[in-house]
Amino acid sequence: MASEQAPVEMPATFSKYTKRVMLKTILGRTDGGVGLVGQRVVIGGWVKSSREIRKQPVTPPPAAPAPPVVSPKDVTCSEVFQSRIPLFRSIMKVFGAGEYRIREKLDVVVQKAPQPSVSILQVSDGSCVASLQVLVDSALANPCQVMPTGTCVLIEGVLQQPSVQGKHYVELQAEKILHLGLVDESKYPLSKKRLPLESLRDCSHFRPRTTTVASVMRIHNSLTWATHAFFQDQGFLHVQVPIITSTDSEGFSEKFLVTTLLSKGIKDDQISPTEHAGVSVEAIRASMKEKTKKVEELSRTNSNKEALVAAQQDLKKTNELVSQLEARQKAKSGVTIETRKFDFSKDFFTRQTYLTVSGRLHLESQACALGNVYSFGPRFKAEKLESKKSLAETWMIDVEMAFSELEDAMDCANDFLKFVCKRILEGCMEDLQFVLKRIDKSVMERLQFTISSSFVRISYAEAIEILRQVAGKKFQSKIELGVSLTEEHESYLVDEIYKKTVIVYNHPKELKPFYVRLNDDGKTVATFDVILPKVGALIRGSQSEERFNVLSSRMKELGLQKQQYEWYLDLRRHGSAKTSGFSLMLEPLVLYATGLNDVKDVVPFARSFGRANN
Repeated sequence: MASEQAPVEMPATFSKYTKRVMLKTILGRTDGGVGLVGQRVVIGGWVKSSREIRKQPVTPPPAAPAPPVVSPKDVTCSEVFQSRIPLFRSIMKVFGAGEYRIREKLDVVVQKAPQPSVSILQVSDGSCVASLQVLVDSALANPCQVMPTGTCVLIEGVLQQPSVQGKHYVELQAEKILHLGLVDESKYPLSKKRLPLESLRDCSHFRPRTTTVASVMRIHNSLTWATHAFFQDQGFLHVQVPIITSTDSEGFSEKFLVTTLLSKGIKDDQISPTEHAGVSVEAIRASMKEKTKKVEELSRTNSNKEALVAAQQDLKKTNELVSQLEARQKAKSGVTIETRKFDFSKDFFTRQTYLTVSGRLHLESQACALGNVYSFGPRFKAEKLESKKSLAETWMIDVEMAFSELEDAMDCANDFLKFVCKRILEGCMEDLQFVLKRIDKSVMERLQFTISSSFVRISYAEAIEILRQVAGKKFQSKIELGVSLTEEHESYLVDEIYKKTVIVYNHPKELKPFYVRLNDDGKTVATFDVILPKVGALIRGSQSEERFNVLSSRMKELGLQKQQYEWYLDLRRHGSAKTSGFSLMLEPLVLYATGLNDVKDVVPFARSFGRANN
């Protein structure tokens, strides 16, 4: 029987475009990099932590033996002369003057040479959880320059076995510093250790340098590629849908208006310079009261008509200035359509346009020509609420399939979730081990259970009835038909009752968008929500209404402007087909895979109500 061969380890190789070795090619090996000892490499990254070790001073050689005593008869003339030097100096001190006078002491300050040391750096380049230990001699670089957290280094050196036994299998002995990006420790936000995630949101441009956020970003990346891999393997086409649209995709969502008309309002040169000098509207209003009193007094006495006219003109100018400042403040804070009327025929697109809320409607037009399609891109909602599970700007996966019904979409959503969970378990083990240790000890078990378990499917009416029968539990929101299930209701279904993923389908038509298919009962629609433990409703899907008359009636019932949706109705007029699909926000999926609790911690730059820092 042939013995099983060990996997062949590849040597550390330069990244093609950066001429350096990625640390994961060293530290990600099964031997931890031991097989690369002796190789010369160039690595680049940022210092995570550091310490300094002083070198032991070199012991001076033993003193030479004392010279033999010289007899008087062997004393030379030079030796006699040197023995008389102190006498000569005393004589010269008495008779010397000016620049020739000899100083008693030399005013020379001799600086003590610093003790040699070695800086031991833990360097990370973001390619893996582990960091590489790098030894930099003080003769190569000043410790105060290379040791601060956040310092950027590009170093050439030789890999060697660790000088001190510990958690490292290999270390780098630096021989050349090719680049050094210094840090101002007093201002660098990551100089402090163990910063909470909440405080890192204010410095989102630096937080990927932390181990936690870096791991989350790599898992985020794996989920993105797993998404593309699943749909590409299933024969779907990836298509782009517009970010700017004239269509309200859901019919009732809060949207961001896109317009250039605000820039055509009050101009900077129409505002008094006093505004830029820091004069507030309140201060000017206070002065208006004084000026009004002055006008009233002059009017009563009627003694000085010229002063009255001047006071009236001054009051008029002050009123105009207040109006201008108030208008400027409104423009800065964001003017709504209700507070200011616009002629959108003069706008950039000659009509009202918005940032898209969902890509399902546009994607349906592609499905009715290309078959099964999906889109992956940013979506926007202007909801003024603070939530740990939603953002103003989110990345959404929209899916649409031609010639399919509700059951088909639920099956696709089921398979997709199992696929991406399996993919990150296979490809992100190091990062998941870190998450398991630092964030959520149940993350592995949760992902494995998602893969192996079957999803429960219940109707909305069944879910309401099951929750009503719960004894000894008082929910904050009332449970009744026709009302949306809250996060509390959904959490109780998946965490307490079924203890697994649940799909709730056939919701009341009042709770869902206008375009979903009306069921035969005339009260519910063909929709479904996939509810997961920890994150709640992750996927929302539906079968689209393919019947022209039913769709038109539904739009009329909701009071939607038919003109805005004529292009969508055309799909029913010309070659209509049954389609179904779903939408999934990526950020809650990352929460599910990492155990974090707030979506603002799993995106590079979070956009939420009241927050857009950079």
